[in-house]
Amino acid sequence: MSVKERLKKFIKVLKITNSAFEQSIDASNGYINSISKSIGIDKVESILEKYPNLNIEWLLTGNGDMMKTNANNEAVIASTQLKKVSKVPIHAQAGFLAGYGDTEFMDNLPVEYWEVDQEYKGDYIVFEVKGDSMDNNSDEAIKENDRLLCREVQRHHWQNKLHINKWDFVIVHKNDGILVKRIIDHNLENATIKCHSLNTYYDDFELKLNDVIKLYNVVDLKRNRRR
Repeated sequence: MSVKERLKKFIKVLKITNSAFEQSIDASNGYINSISKSIGIDKVESILEKYPNLNIEWLLTGNGDMMKTNANNEAVIASTQLKKVSKVPIHAQAGFLAGYGDTEFMDNLPVEYWEVDQEYKGDYIVFEVKGDSMDNNSDEAIKENDRLLCREVQRHHWQNKLHINKWDFVIVHKNDGILVKRIIDHNLENATIKCHSLNTYYDDFELKLNDVIKLYNVVDLKRNRRR
């Protein structure tokens, strides 16, 4: 078998489409069918990052087994699942504010396949990050163009203390648009939240929850690779 044929065989084991696999490794549509003799090192790195249980020597040369083995010499089957999630790119964020309740608008958003290791419950969406307010050059930084997998915090939960020590948040505000922030205080009596940026250039500020349209926990992050 060729590299292309072995890759397609692996995709069948994952029980996903070629298109879903291509999205998971940041490849363009049709990438798999365009493979001739080999795979570029950048794509090899992406495949290894997303599917660490794949035996890369098997993929590139045909030697050995498809899947890596554990200490008992048992094949380790990839446990990754792909979740199909609507994505709000930076250029669509103004439209999201106006059209989040519009079924047609939501149905026309692009989608992303996100690798998960369990069945996630709740309503999920992906936001692209605009600006540098959460970029402090640390391991916890959220940088411009990062993609954030977010789970909606239903409005009735806002009446209780938010889990502000566990998550960062995406806040959809009726005047300020889509904000990525750390919430450092939730005042139940006044129904307000205090928002903090990791970048020290930006000051903390307070928002009234009555002016918040949607609230999301940031549960995972993907960083765009430099081309």
